[in-house]
Amino acid sequence: MSKPLTTAAEEVTAEIKHKFVRIRQVRPDGLVCFEFAIGWPELFVDLMLPQPAFDDFCAQNQVQVLKI
Repeated sequence: MSKPLTTAAEEVTAEIKHKFVRIRQVRPDGLVCFEFAIGWPELFVDLMLPQPAFDDFCAQNQVQVLKI
């Protein structure tokens, strides 16, 4: 008997309440360049924010800061 076919969406789930930040650079002009991920830390977007906005972003999203 063969195994029923499943889709990738059925096999892989992400915990969307887990959010991650990896700081890449703090520029001389005060912008923080960082990677932001939801669910999977290896799947991220690059973002830049001024330091105060970055601090607020991290607090509001309750991120886990990852080391490079």
